[in-house]
Amino acid sequence: MDSEIPRLPGEPGQGERTVPLTNVRLPPEAVELYGRITRHEPLTEHDEPVLAKLRARGLVAVDPDLPDIPVALDPQEAARRQLDADLREMAARAARMAAIPEDADELSVHFERAKWRSGRGSEFLTEPGLVNARIEHAISQAQSELLTAQPGGPRGRELLSVAMDRDSRALERGVSVRTLYRDSLRDDEATREWARVMTGRGAQFRTLIGPFQRCIIVDRRTAFISDHIVNSVPSHAAWHVLDRAAVAYMAEGFDQEWRRAEIWHGDPRPSDVAAGARTTRLQREILRDTAAGIEQRITAQRLGIGLRTLSKEIGRLRELWQVSTLAELTYCWALSAERLIDDE
Repeated sequence: MDSEIPRLPGEPGQGERTVPLTNVRLPPEAVELYGRITRHEPLTEHDEPVLAKLRARGLVAVDPDLPDIPVALDPQEAARRQLDADLREMAARAARMAAIPEDADELSVHFERAKWRSGRGSEFLTEPGLVNARIEHAISQAQSELLTAQPGGPRGRELLSVAMDRDSRALERGVSVRTLYRDSLRDDEATREWARVMTGRGAQFRTLIGPFQRCIIVDRRTAFISDHIVNSVPSHAAWHVLDRAAVAYMAEGFDQEWRRAEIWHGDPRPSDVAAGARTTRLQREILRDTAAGIEQRITAQRLGIGLRTLSKEIGRLRELWQVSTLAELTYCWALSAERLIDDE
């Protein structure tokens, strides 16, 4: 706690300084009045404002019993007292100024922690209007990044038009917009048109074969996800997630899916290759996991087969492409049109 700067009798307190910094010298009328006081000349009521300035400088004293007869004080002694008081005030101000950076550094630790503290948790939304309102408001406040994962089917042109206007405004503000779609949406004409237009405005699109989770993530601070808790709720129900740690985890999951996905600029999908496919659905699941670097043990568990069965399937695939190593098999799979088959 700062200690109060000591004051001499008659010295003005904080906020009571009567001598402005722009006029530090005594005015001529104050000098003239001081001379009259030393000569014991009578004063008038018009002298009161100037007398107050002399008292503030400690140049005169007034006896309460004889208020009309002020006494002149030694100006040299008054100057020393004033100088001492000003020096003490300067020292106290300098001490306070020196403490400001240290206090700021100490308080900044708490402030930065508060910035990254988790939010209020989550809010369960069931009404379509409320869900859309929350999403629209969050996106309108986006400052840096908008991530959207849409694993469902195509949206109608009306909804795409609304999204185009909303996302275009975000792009104009300098927000990065990335959208992840199912590969099958390459066949939808409205979605292709939407992707072409928005790509021209700076948005990025990728498509992914296979399932992934639906989400909208804004600035990695807030997110909207499908419900996985409440049973028998409509498909439009959503959770508005405000916990920073949970949202950061979701954003990392989105980034992983994004790295696996194919870049898309609105071009149509190649002609259907499913009819003439040389691989089975099981083999394609194995190849996708192998290309993603997933251990065979984990792949077998996910597909509900044994390691021996998985090894046999890999052997058949090697024969199909006439290769001897997994690396060669993965390379052939990456060049194969069959990787574009959406088995979901």
